[in-house]
Amino acid sequence: MCTSNSCHQLFFSSSLKTMWLALLLYQFATLLLVQAQNACVGHPTFRSPANSDIEVFCGSQTVDLQILLCPIYFNGYNESLLALNSEHSKHQCKGAADWTADPPIVKFSFSISEEAIIACSSTLTVSQEMGTGQFADFSNIQHINISGMICSKDPTTGAITYHQEVMYRFSCRYPLQYMVNNTQMSVAGTNLAVKDKNGSFISTLSIGLYSDNSYSSSLNIPQGGLELKTRIFVEVKASNLTNRFNVLLDRCYATTSLLPINTTFHDLFVGCNRDGQTVMGVNGEQQKARFSFEAFRFVQSADVTLSTYYVHCATRLCVNTFCPTLIQNCTTDTNSRKRRSISNNQDTTVSDMATVSSGPITIRLDNGYLVASGGVQQTDMNCTVVAVSVVAAIVGAICIALVAFIIYQMHNSRLAFNKAVLYPQE
Repeated sequence: MCTSNSCHQLFFSSSLKTMWLALLLYQFATLLLVQAQNACVGHPTFRSPANSDIEVFCGSQTVDLQILLCPIYFNGYNESLLALNSEHSKHQCKGAADWTADPPIVKFSFSISEEAIIACSSTLTVSQEMGTGQFADFSNIQHINISGMICSKDPTTGAITYHQEVMYRFSCRYPLQYMVNNTQMSVAGTNLAVKDKNGSFISTLSIGLYSDNSYSSSLNIPQGGLELKTRIFVEVKASNLTNRFNVLLDRCYATTSLLPINTTFHDLFVGCNRDGQTVMGVNGEQQKARFSFEAFRFVQSADVTLSTYYVHCATRLCVNTFCPTLIQNCTTDTNSRKRRSISNNQDTTVSDMATVSSGPITIRLDNGYLVASGGVQQTDMNCTVVAVSVVAAIVGAICIALVAFIIYQMHNSRLAFNKAVLYPQE
């Protein structure tokens, strides 16, 4: 037990240490700020902020932002006082300084998934327009626009401030047909629940791979992989739907990654643009959509025995009376392809796009190699061994016959010699 005086002294000593620690931390932060300012002093970018200070990179998986740091310090701020959409309390909304770059920059990056966009209060809007350019085959195209701003936080705690607010705006625009990271998705062939925009129905989408055009036999991929040019039949179907709705595939493609977003992909079809080996079945006409393609390999997998990829399909559910306005008229004459605009009425219900993905499709190297439990074996090996064995047997038989003939001749010669010795001629 301590006396009141000793306890008071102990508390005073502890408080003094805490104050000294806080003061040292403040001095350290001030020193870092001064050093950063010294790094910017004399640099051409040590000036007032400008709109050209920000660079926006709209990637396939992330939105990346780069902002010049020296103008930030010129205005009395630092990288810790910047955040996406003023979300200063969230670590994932903060940027990271890169003083090794010339000029120094602060970097922000966030995924284009809906969760990441909402987490930092960025805005996600959907627009719709007639298909043009590479999407000219589509009756209408939806775009996703991601926008927001980088905002500064005034460090002043008093009633007045001399700091001018810093704010940079950014935006990225993606075609929905190529933008699937922000949509619902299903991987590895599992089911995916989908509902329309007003919640009038909830359905389940699933994707299946088959080996026959009647879609009755599931595709069995052997351990050694499928042969190249094996025809694979794909079916995307919906359940729990009334007869009022059909399944419509906007785009199906393959990637080497389980996730639909990948730098390496191959389009099986996008609208009317199809791979030469893709054959379309029903699409937008029933509660299932079908197509087939021939097994292929990605060039990047040329040096491996087995390669694996996945098939993804961007899918919508539409009212059957409205589906024909969304289905492309894929005739041989591109000028005769019809595109219809959307009319706003109750029969134009279309669900949000969802992406369903197949399980792994494994293809073996198409050079006669198969994979067995003992490793890699050549298919021509057995034939070669049999041929060599037959030739060896023939040569062996000839050699044995030749040796027997020589022995026989030597035996006859010896008998003749002995007879001549025993019975010499008179």
